[in-house]
Amino acid sequence: MTAPIARGMRAFRERRRRLLWGAAGSLLLAGPALAQAPAGDFPTKPIRMVVTFPPGGSADGVVRMLVPRLNEKLGQQVVVDNRPGAGGNVGLALVAKAPGDGYTLGVGAAGALAANVSLYPQMPFDPQKDLKPVGMLAAIPFVLVGHPSVAAKTQRELIALAKAKPGTLSIGHGGNGTAMHLSAALFNQMAGTRLVEVPYRGSGPAALDVLGGQIPLAVVDLPSSLQQIRAGKLIAFAVTSPQRLPMLPEVPTVAEAGLPGYDSTGWFGVVAPAGTPAPVVARLNAELNAALGDEQVKTAMRALGVEPAPGSVEAFDSYIRAETKKWAQVIQDAHIKLD
Repeated sequence: MTAPIARGMRAFRERRRRLLWGAAGSLLLAGPALAQAPAGDFPTKPIRMVVTFPPGGSADGVVRMLVPRLNEKLGQQVVVDNRPGAGGNVGLALVAKAPGDGYTLGVGAAGALAANVSLYPQMPFDPQKDLKPVGMLAAIPFVLVGHPSVAAKTQRELIALAKAKPGTLSIGHGGNGTAMHLSAALFNQMAGTRLVEVPYRGSGPAALDVLGGQIPLAVVDLPSSLQQIRAGKLIAFAVTSPQRLPMLPEVPTVAEAGLPGYDSTGWFGVVAPAGTPAPVVARLNAELNAALGDEQVKTAMRALGVEPAPGSVEAFDSYIRAETKKWAQVIQDAHIKLD
């Protein structure tokens, strides 16, 4: 190659290098601005809502109740995709790996978003790094119930009975690693009791076994117990939420019945992949809150045994972090592990 040609090629390569680095620098500088760009005409296509619960349950029912209102407000179809399994990990792993464009969302509960990182030896995603909170949907209070034959009518009497007979009374719950399981574990820790925790495949079977006298106690949800409590077939010792429930105003909270500071409420909310732009998340949060504020929606949700829980993105994020820390300690102290 002659000297002039060689010099020309070197000059060309140098110009190309400067252009490439200049373009890369422009993209890097533009990155934050692009991420904060207005939501604009979002959405322009259907949104996939990955629900980590099986069809037919109260959480799935809430999502399907909200979908028509979201369709109307967003101008696009929200398509429900039920992906239960591994305590919610299966569905949220799909969301974590999806593009962060707002067109794939997930509905997860306290387990998958806060407790599973302490329950499972390996997680397919990191809830705090791979997902972005969009908005809380609902709180799910539980009830500590007992068979009428139990020789206690109040929570204080129950704790005294359990301490007098350590390791002899059983308490059912909705399954290993569920919020009801953790509620029972937290009760044992704070009360200093040794109630034997018995897992069931859901709240309904646990409530039925208490009703039939197979086990004396259980932590269950409202839909599986409310009718039997009102009929006097189950004793409601306390509710696990920090406030009394409108559906059971005469039943005290666990905290006011002798364990100050006790608070164990199930919950679920919407998350997006971590890279989803903030304006898109803000738009979705606003529409979710509007739907949750609808009086018909609130009435229908309470009929399912759940309490509407609208709020900001920041509040949901802080709540998830606080719950993660709280349940990590409970799980460690109770030596709970899942395969």
